[in-house]
Amino acid sequence: MANQNKHRRQFLKNSVKASGFLLMTPLIDKVRFVESSGKQKQMITVPNRIKFAVIGIDHPHIYGMTDAIKRGGGELVALYAKDPAMTAAFMKAYPEVKLAKNENEILEDPAIHLVLSSGIPDERAPLGIRVMQHGKDYLTDKPGIITLEQLAAVKKVQKETKRIYSIMYSERFENKGTEKASQLVKAGAVGKVIQTINLAPHRIKNNIGKTGLAVRPDWFWDKKRYGGILTDIGSHQFDQYLHFTGSTEAQVLMSQVGNIHHPDKPLFEDFGDVMLQGNGGAGYIRVDWFTPDGLNTWGDGRLTILGTDGYIEVRKNTDLLSGNKGGNHLYLVDKKEMIHMDCNNEVLPFGPLFVDDVLNRTETAMTQAHCFLATELALKAQKNARPMTFRK
Repeated sequence: MANQNKHRRQFLKNSVKASGFLLMTPLIDKVRFVESSGKQKQMITVPNRIKFAVIGIDHPHIYGMTDAIKRGGGELVALYAKDPAMTAAFMKAYPEVKLAKNENEILEDPAIHLVLSSGIPDERAPLGIRVMQHGKDYLTDKPGIITLEQLAAVKKVQKETKRIYSIMYSERFENKGTEKASQLVKAGAVGKVIQTINLAPHRIKNNIGKTGLAVRPDWFWDKKRYGGILTDIGSHQFDQYLHFTGSTEAQVLMSQVGNIHHPDKPLFEDFGDVMLQGNGGAGYIRVDWFTPDGLNTWGDGRLTILGTDGYIEVRKNTDLLSGNKGGNHLYLVDKKEMIHMDCNNEVLPFGPLFVDDVLNRTETAMTQAHCFLATELALKAQKNARPMTFRK
């Protein structure tokens, strides 16, 4: 068996050489490499500008959310969660947090400005409504809303209370390569954006990093609990499409979903894609759960932004061809040259901007209209998606 694997690896190496990858070497030599920022830096914020709490931990995304708000000057003061293991791990990571006896202890504390949650997806919108009704702002993990009925209820209460209902689209807000792409597009580096293409493969058994889950909980396999693949993973991509095209209106032209390879999980979806048209540009989205175990990260996420004067590709988590380790690699091609940027020293502004918004009642991190429109598009794409079937 060992010899077979050795021969197979050698065959693959020879195949790659013969397939034309070596023909790209002269092209690679002409790509100018730069670091997008000379050294690691952070936005300077005053500590303890607001007090915030966490209610519900059913996904490790809560760590990135908490770190972002702390970077913005938030003081973590309280936690209430039902899962004992995740509660213990969170309290170990943030020893300053105090364990609340129940949800109401947090909701009724007038000193707390903001509540974060990474609860089970179908429970996130009802919790957000209760948070807003208690006069607090809310930041939830994605998907923050899993049905159009939930969206209508959330919008009604948000309008009545004037509180912030926000969703942490971490594939934009917590990815430094994507943040640099935002800066470049805003500066006109590729001209007018025509289209975005988002490829977002994910790994089911993901034990990479502290935000991974090696074993998925029961709700992960139940569409009624997580909303479907376009609602769940796809929420990131609808956000990026609107952001980079500047679209304030959009429609779903086509969407399809399927359970291609998990017949033992009939309520699960492992593939989906979408075509979009908006008043700022077009978009294509593909999401799936087919990241192979051989990849060195949880998913080879890619964002391509096509403009009238050039294009950008962000390799979010890995870059197979260049051999550069890690993610946050950005490629820019314009009318003059080809550039490869290492974006790992970029600043992530979401946390400080969001805390500013909580304090000043502004919309600098993300507008409420944008948040709701990204969600609405994902929900409509999911609801109207054609089922995928393959003839054998």
